[in-house]
Amino acid sequence: MKKLAIIGASYLQNPLILKAKEMGLETHVFAWQCGDIGETTADFFYPISILEKDAILEKCREIGVNGVCTIATDLGAVTVNYVANRLGLTANTDECTYLSTNKHAMREAFFCGGDPSPKSFLVDSADQAQALPLAYPVIVKPTDRSGSRGITKLYDPSGLADAIRAAQEQGFEKKALVEEFAEGEEYSVECISFGGEHHYLAMTKKFTTGAPHFIETGHLEPAPVSGKTLEMVKSVVFHALDTLKIQNGASHSELKIAADGTIRLIEIGGRMGGDCIGSDLVFLSTGVDFVRAVIQVALGQAPDLTPAQKGRPAAVRFVFTQQDLDVLQTMENDHPEYLVRTENLTPINGTVSDSSMRFGAYLMCADDAAQLAPYLPEHE
Repeated sequence: MKKLAIIGASYLQNPLILKAKEMGLETHVFAWQCGDIGETTADFFYPISILEKDAILEKCREIGVNGVCTIATDLGAVTVNYVANRLGLTANTDECTYLSTNKHAMREAFFCGGDPSPKSFLVDSADQAQALPLAYPVIVKPTDRSGSRGITKLYDPSGLADAIRAAQEQGFEKKALVEEFAEGEEYSVECISFGGEHHYLAMTKKFTTGAPHFIETGHLEPAPVSGKTLEMVKSVVFHALDTLKIQNGASHSELKIAADGTIRLIEIGGRMGGDCIGSDLVFLSTGVDFVRAVIQVALGQAPDLTPAQKGRPAAVRFVFTQQDLDVLQTMENDHPEYLVRTENLTPINGTVSDSSMRFGAYLMCADDAAQLAPYLPEHE
């Protein structure tokens, strides 16, 4: 029986654990022990933090794993590549890891590679930022976090010091970026690569809270764009994946498309998109088993992208307030057949300042995107 190391044990990783077991693999899961679901669904669980790369490496060497993978987490992807490279298994390079997890390095790579990306500067203080040739509005963000943590939009310099401080506090390397704000609708693109060959899977329309923190409120697949726009997006994304040296595994590309059709890359992660995008929406909307494909690549196998079922429009809506639960109740009353499942619904307590603080989600699917429109965030 082949053995698969999985980095992380939270609910985000559970679909990966269950899929691997369904494929007949022995699952070895690594994470800080805190009662996460993966601690019990794994065949073997090791209470080692995903940050302890060398400890995980030695244990994987002892076990004799055949592949290492994770989904929906940048931190996990760092450890995956580190361990897999040193065991001679399929992975992206250490250079790729740095380019795809450090936003400053990513912006510099995009600039050198000619990829469309907003102007960006690494800063240590508000005084330094105010001297930069930037036009407002701007976005301030940490160099190395995801999940909308530490992100602030500013229309003038008045809140610059606080925004930089917030970004530095949220980041691991305690550095901040100040970037020109890219106008347009927000989207993400899911791909999987093997041996440097990129395969497009799905494009997602993103809904957010807007300024100042842009926390995702929902996602819709397939994104409502023209065939011409989609082909342009694929071309931009594939070129950017090459720039970041992403050759193996999943990727999640975030971008904006302006009213005039201009595409600008926001960032790209060398891992599957979170927020139920990779684990659920891709399969619902395309029939392609993205999670299975990630495992196959980790094992050094070409991914099987044959649809297992007919794809239908699918969406996820996140719970911020009682209003989101009211919409769920309306859907359950009027069209219960649209509801796929709920995800981690918890009592509403306080306000949401980043994606980790949302009070759950619900997934929906229908024969036509118009049927889902009344239940999406922007259509309330």
